[in-house]
Amino acid sequence: MKKPINVVVVISGSGSNLQTLIDQAAAININITGVISNIASAYGLTRAAQANIPTQVVDHTQFSDRTAFDTALMVAIDSYQPDLVVLAGFMRILTPALTKHYTGRMLNIHPSLLPKYRGLHTHKRALEAGDKEHGATVHFVTEELDGGPNVIQAIVPVADSDTEASLMEKVQEKEHKIYPQAVAWFAEGNLKMEHNKAFLMGEMLPPTGKRLPNDSSLAGTKQANN
Repeated sequence: MKKPINVVVVISGSGSNLQTLIDQAAAININITGVISNIASAYGLTRAAQANIPTQVVDHTQFSDRTAFDTALMVAIDSYQPDLVVLAGFMRILTPALTKHYTGRMLNIHPSLLPKYRGLHTHKRALEAGDKEHGATVHFVTEELDGGPNVIQAIVPVADSDTEASLMEKVQEKEHKIYPQAVAWFAEGNLKMEHNKAFLMGEMLPPTGKRLPNDSSLAGTKQANN
């Protein structure tokens, strides 16, 4: 097995995806060197502290503009020497300068089947549209909001009885499968971004990324080559 890669996780909230990465860190060959939040009360910081992971708060309200905040955020991230930056519920729009700094080594997870429903309120929008399928997407981060090349998607069926809360719960369950998988691929050296395209095992992924079927139990690295 290769040496674990250094990962910095950036959050704004409860950190459920962070917890999944903490729990699977050894299995997917990563070392989480730091967790950074723009919200001091984010429960994800408590999760990190309980796992003896260094934490830091970079409060966006203390900066005059997005550029100043992102500059400070970059300094904080780079202090942990990451090979990969993982955005896990980070609720800030990033400047081009920051996204360019981490080109090809920053991942995000978004609660929709991108390119559908970029931005906020994805579950509400899916329900209002009468969609029969919804889901989550892991993608590389670029200057375009939720527009970087997709790595992997998981689909969930939308039931007539679903509410925003129930749909969010179903989607989060899938997020906790596909985010560790994408990070594992990167840690293994099998996932790369080149010329704004995602490549897995040297093969260009389709626009949707790899699709995880409804009934798949994929987790960790077990199905990385399937």
